[in-house]
Amino acid sequence: MSESIPSFAHALVTRDERGVYTLQIHDAKSLNILASTVTLSLIEAIHWISAQDDARAVVIRGTGERAFIGGANIYEMAELDPQGAREFITRLRDLCDAVAAIPVPTIARIPGFCLGAGMELAAACDVRLGSEDAVFGMPEVRVGIPSVIHALLLPSQIGPGATNWLLLTGETIDAEQALRWGVLQFTCKVGELDALVERTIEPIVASGPRAVRSQKALMRYWSESSIEAGLDRSVAAFGEAFTTDEPRRYMAPFVERKKNKGAQ
Repeated sequence: MSESIPSFAHALVTRDERGVYTLQIHDAKSLNILASTVTLSLIEAIHWISAQDDARAVVIRGTGERAFIGGANIYEMAELDPQGAREFITRLRDLCDAVAAIPVPTIARIPGFCLGAGMELAAACDVRLGSEDAVFGMPEVRVGIPSVIHALLLPSQIGPGATNWLLLTGETIDAEQALRWGVLQFTCKVGELDALVERTIEPIVASGPRAVRSQKALMRYWSESSIEAGLDRSVAAFGEAFTTDEPRRYMAPFVERKKNKGAQ
């Protein structure tokens, strides 16, 4: 079992009996705005979750249904000098990096607004699920700054053309367009988002926990390595899987069904 869940200033962490953790942005204005205090609190919570051996999946969400994250705190940014700006954006980078480094699958639960830093945080998640009222955008150029940090992930996820349009116009897209571009993997009607999230969680927790962690680690390595290095790491990971009895235990029902079918 995991240790008792600590309190965080701007993050509410819960865990169910399966080892599914939910990180809910807490007390961060009505649209879950990322001020520096919120960002630092979320980083602390994510590092704690990442250290839990019983974690099987992590759902990241905002408070309420108006937004996943409406962006970074524009009032804080308006007062920044160059050094303060570098420190501010580095904190957001650290947040996105912490999400990407979570060793189990991460699911972004996205209703309503998902803008700027919110879209970058969603891009750092493994799976993005949204309701049909979701709105996506990278509006930074509209307020005199470039889109940076994990906007870098967008070309590989949605293609350079779609990325160019989002970053250079600052315009928004709806959930239907986001689904076509690959920003979202699935959408649902308003009010059905929790059920959609559960349909992704169920097969994850039904799978071998070591295998899922290994698969996620491999996928991250593949994104940063050459094809040859990725293949070498894959062979090693496959062999490593058989150092425990997890493959035998999870294959046993399939093998047993085959035996029973053959005996009929």
